[in-house]
Amino acid sequence: MSYSKPLINIIESALFTSSEPLSLQAIANLFDDSKPSKNKIKELINELNNLYKERSYEIISVASGYRIQVKSGYDIWLKKLNKEKSSRYSKAFLETLVIIAYKQPVTRGDIEDIRGVAVNPQIIRNLLEFEWVKVVGHKETPGKPELLATTKKFLDYFNLKSLSELPPVNEIEAL
Repeated sequence: MSYSKPLINIIESALFTSSEPLSLQAIANLFDDSKPSKNKIKELINELNNLYKERSYEIISVASGYRIQVKSGYDIWLKKLNKEKSSRYSKAFLETLVIIAYKQPVTRGDIEDIRGVAVNPQIIRNLLEFEWVKVVGHKETPGKPELLATTKKFLDYFNLKSLSELPPVNEIEAL
């Protein structure tokens, strides 16, 4: 099948309409016969970003692939569109998430030892429901507690490609 639209327009349209980041493979799979190479797709994404230099949005790379998002600095205006309360997370929620991200894989008991207080089971349920955390196994100790680790959705939410992009622990402690 022959396509009359330039590749760059098809890639741009796919990125604009996708609700999830798109991997290079997912973008290549849009085409039946003449799939562009991953390098060609990267080249076209860079070309799009060059076109977007004066725009309020950009294509970024996160753990799951590429997505279009609004550049930082426009949030004060965009908050007015969403009348719901902004996402505010409790200190306990954030502490639990930070411990999992930096010490993974960890058990609930490990988190409690580090925090010095019991972990509300709802926090773990919420992290699992958001798909920011997943069970990656069980510790070989009595009771075989679940081992928790972060997911690609966690990385995507925080605009990270990998855990190595997390800020150093000493920066976190300074907060």
